[in-house]
Amino acid sequence: MWQIHTVMGPNPSSRYKSHFRGYGLGWGLSDMRGNLVVSHTGGLPGMLSKTILIPDLNLGIVLLSNTSNGGGGLFESVTRTIVDSYLGLEDFGWIEKFVAATQRRASHGDAVSARVWQTVEKAKNTAIVHENFVGIYADKWFGKIEVFMKGKRMWIKCLRSPKLNGPMQFYKANTFAVKWEYQDMVADAFVNFMLDEEGKAQGFKMKGISPNIDFSFDFHDLDLKRIQSK
Repeated sequence: MWQIHTVMGPNPSSRYKSHFRGYGLGWGLSDMRGNLVVSHTGGLPGMLSKTILIPDLNLGIVLLSNTSNGGGGLFESVTRTIVDSYLGLEDFGWIEKFVAATQRRASHGDAVSARVWQTVEKAKNTAIVHENFVGIYADKWFGKIEVFMKGKRMWIKCLRSPKLNGPMQFYKANTFAVKWEYQDMVADAFVNFMLDEEGKAQGFKMKGISPNIDFSFDFHDLDLKRIQSK
């Protein structure tokens, strides 16, 4: 499981009079009204969970849900409502607040992605010298990624992550957009090639297209260098 960092919704620091927030040995650490709070979240496609422990109150909450990455507001609103009741706080309408925040976040992310694919559609007839890009590239940590021709389309596949494969479509300049065959999570990505003086790709960087991409997809940390031409 990976940790889900919930960044949407209202900042609870003032409500809980929190003084610190950190991460220790895999656990999120903070305080709420003078009480130490230890928590962790996790998820897989179609599943999200949260565990929150407040030792001073002898309180432990475990929430298991069948939902997607966008369901972070669910476990946050439920667990915060339960915690508030133990802290003696009035109802704060967490469900309504997180529903609104989730809708705003999803709408913004969808709009950004839609603009990218509209640009791709307009550029679909751009002439591409595919030989300048196809080949095998490698990152010291992630391993090899192959860019190759599949029929008349340029394709990409990650050898260590076989689910990450899909067609590459021209976007702008030296950048392509990848729509992965794996669509269980929001993870489509840009591939930005570095070219030599002859226009031949020597490497590339990547980043997620949607601002709502899960933090586990650390495309931006990869530094792919060409190791073999096709």
